[in-house]
Amino acid sequence: MNTFISQLINGVVLGSIYALLSLGLTMIFGILDIVNFAQGELYMLGAYVGFFLIAVLHINFLLALVISMIVMGVFGILVERFSFRPLMGKPHTSMILGTVGLSIFLMNGAILIFGAEPRRVGTPYSDIFVNLGPFSLSMQRVLVFAVTAALIILLTLFIQKTKMGKAMRACAQDLTAARIVGIDTNRIAMLTCFIGSALAAAGGVLIAPLFLVSPVMGLKACLKAFVVVILGGLGNVPGAIVGGFIIGIAENLTAGFISSEVKDLIPFSILILILLVKPEGLFGKYIPEKV
Repeated sequence: MNTFISQLINGVVLGSIYALLSLGLTMIFGILDIVNFAQGELYMLGAYVGFFLIAVLHINFLLALVISMIVMGVFGILVERFSFRPLMGKPHTSMILGTVGLSIFLMNGAILIFGAEPRRVGTPYSDIFVNLGPFSLSMQRVLVFAVTAALIILLTLFIQKTKMGKAMRACAQDLTAARIVGIDTNRIAMLTCFIGSALAAAGGVLIAPLFLVSPVMGLKACLKAFVVVILGGLGNVPGAIVGGFIIGIAENLTAGFISSEVKDLIPFSILILILLVKPEGLFGKYIPEKV
């Protein structure tokens, strides 16, 4: 029983990271209709920005988290302007090749700049433990979940309550119609990429003290984020959140009760199952295609 609870807690922590990464991915797809294969590299670059701020400049972890989100958010705007915008309206094959090319470029650029050697990020929160009955949990893991929950709540309030958030929802419903009624769709696209990149950076910085930072860390994370997005439903924000926690918990329970060597098979097994049973995802809606 103790092992189950322990793995469940670790799964929630890991699921928090998957949720942050998948939120940006599903928002960009839902509004821009672009599958961003470079989302994992934004996550990786966010981790490196956090590493530089914490390990080199000795900035407080939480402040470094905020700065990293802003830096990568601005970087996301540049990506939208010079990479995504020229791809909008093009065939999906061109979009996929464009974002895959961006992913490869950013990964190899990180190797050239930072080197292939994995880096470790130390924070004081890793040495502070919280006792939950018979369980002891590092403050860093508590922080991962707490920050993720706060970001999800803030994002939900922004989308539901603000004028810009409502404009984003309108663009997600029909980009052309939103443009006709006077919504600045280019501005919404930039805002979407800012938020998506900032969320990816938050995930990278939060996970950095728990795992090693490396130029290839975004590859596996991005693949699992795609599983999460498909599981929850393409373009569905609540689905990305729930899907992230499902995959994180399933992975850790597998590692705890079966073997850590097969835990990476679980997300893709779930992907195959969901494609066979409910291809539109848990929260997605089936829309018949007209011919």
